[in-house]
Amino acid sequence: MALRRSLLVMGLCAWLPLAAGNVALAQEKVLRVGINAADIAFLDPHRAQATTDRGLMGWMFNALVRFPPGSADPAKLEPDLAERWESSADGLTWTFHLRKGVKFHGGGELDAEDVRYSLMRAADPKRSSFSGDFRAMDRVEVVDPLTVRVVFKTPVPHALGLFADYQGGFIVSRKAATELGDKFNTNPVGTGPFMFAEHATQQHVTLVAHPGYFRGKPQIDKVVYRFIAADSPRELAFSAGELDLIVGRREQKWVERMRATPNVTVEIFRPAEYRTLHINTKSAPLDDKRVREAIARAINVPRIIQFVGKDVALPGHSVVPPSYLGESGDGWSYSYDPARAKALLAEAGHANGIRIKSVVSSVSSIQPIMEVIQAQLKQVGITLDMDVVDHPTYHAQIRKDASQVTFYGAARFPVADSYLSEFYHSRATIGTPTAALNLSHCDVADKEIDEARTSPDRAKQLELWREAQKKIHMAICSVPLFELMQVWVRSNKLDLGYKLEGAMNLAPALTEKSSLK
Repeated sequence: MALRRSLLVMGLCAWLPLAAGNVALAQEKVLRVGINAADIAFLDPHRAQATTDRGLMGWMFNALVRFPPGSADPAKLEPDLAERWESSADGLTWTFHLRKGVKFHGGGELDAEDVRYSLMRAADPKRSSFSGDFRAMDRVEVVDPLTVRVVFKTPVPHALGLFADYQGGFIVSRKAATELGDKFNTNPVGTGPFMFAEHATQQHVTLVAHPGYFRGKPQIDKVVYRFIAADSPRELAFSAGELDLIVGRREQKWVERMRATPNVTVEIFRPAEYRTLHINTKSAPLDDKRVREAIARAINVPRIIQFVGKDVALPGHSVVPPSYLGESGDGWSYSYDPARAKALLAEAGHANGIRIKSVVSSVSSIQPIMEVIQAQLKQVGITLDMDVVDHPTYHAQIRKDASQVTFYGAARFPVADSYLSEFYHSRATIGTPTAALNLSHCDVADKEIDEARTSPDRAKQLELWREAQKKIHMAICSVPLFELMQVWVRSNKLDLGYKLEGAMNLAPALTEKSSLK
């Protein structure tokens, strides 16, 4: 495909200032990042779901509130585009007071109409992958040019999180998005510390410093986000000094080797991506609960965690990730029992075994683990045919129900509702108009999930979440596996400007304080 260049290069220069290229090349502070992908899928923050896309969103866009750089703790949310806010006693009305003078990339100032447009856009299934998060939002009102009021129909368990620098919370330029239409996805315009410059298909995305950033011009002039899907070439480029920051292998031996490398820092941080094997409960023979239980009992989770490594993999106990508000495993489990798995298959009429299929991503954090699961299933007579594809193709195919079992890892806002609504509510079922990521076609806990979303009683809410998790577990809609921590490696030439303990966008935040020696 031909090189996709920035609007500046294409002649639509209204969105990108000529000043971005004024720094002489020899003097530029250029951060070179290596990512494990063949290309970008989306540059539109309301569409960017893939792990490899999300880091860029946090570098280009802001939200009303933000996680402090280096943190993924929702209790620490702080002002971003909003200077302050207040909510009504019933939690249904939220009023945000915006900063004055916040500039978009290429000119123009943020106002309440931009915020209203962005939130309504995030809630629109035709324009957003995160519309389900905003189901309870009734309306967004412009009070004055710097004040926005959001009214919910029912209480939302994590309301402030909807307005954070994460998923649908990002604020876009209303003018750019409306005038560019579909081209906005390849020419995004936000307010963040870095602004889009170009996309070279299957090569890189380039960002440049936003000179008008409201927190101050970044110390890094340019970011080159290189696509190097294979691990070895990416690591060789890092070792040769051609890259300053790379996504690492989430493997214990690799982490230990990199820790022993001079002038290198290994960053391991949350939120972990919760690895789950989703089972399509509507696909024969998986529509038989006995077959699903056979799969659950054939998988040796402790052995998988041992394979991945103690520093990067932590066991899960429920369909909701550990540490999320409302997570409740209560000791439920289908313990590893290959003999019982074989007996269950025989009871279901499959004494000679079964054959099932799965589309599998070739990335190092997925394919090797699925190969372990494939071997474990084989021991009880379950043949898993794996169609190994690149990561963007994997994302596209699983959303077309191409897999009977899908290995998926995700990090969401750390409240039980986030996971239950997106992965286990019938509204989120793949193939429906309101599809999210219910790859299991699970519908057994809709009542509890809905009631928990609207309950003003926290104790009742926690009990409803517990009951939902139990029902999903008993139906064996999925097999919870483990949390996989984020692993990145940086040259000590790069100073992030903060201590990295968490990053909701799954990549180290780059701020105006980040610098290169």
